[in-house]
Amino acid sequence: MNHFFRQSPVVLVSRIALAFVWIYQGIVPKLVCQSPIELGLLSHLGPMFGFLCSIMGYGEMLFGVLILLSPWRWPFLLNIAAMLGLFGFVSLTEPQLLVQPFNPVTLNVALIALSITAFISMQQTES
Repeated sequence: MNHFFRQSPVVLVSRIALAFVWIYQGIVPKLVCQSPIELGLLSHLGPMFGFLCSIMGYGEMLFGVLILLSPWRWPFLLNIAAMLGLFGFVSLTEPQLLVQPFNPVTLNVALIALSITAFISMQQTES
């Protein structure tokens, strides 16, 4: 945990912002108020989509904690891969969501940019 406070402000802010998004997205639309949009997206995965929604919610919360507390850079790469994969999934299954306000395009680009920024910043401090 000591590494947490020794990070550059850029990495620290990126970690906090990314963790907040993942934890919020895991808790609110998947666990507390199962969003019809989330359920609609997951319905493409099979009949147990309500259960999958809960499992994904817990997984997203854990990933947010990993990004926040991990001393490694690889979670940022995993975040980029997840954003690209989720964007592809939404594009194929619910393309109408891509033109809505605060849509997956804008969210994913912002999260990918934060990940790249943190990854590069960590790489520079390790050199």
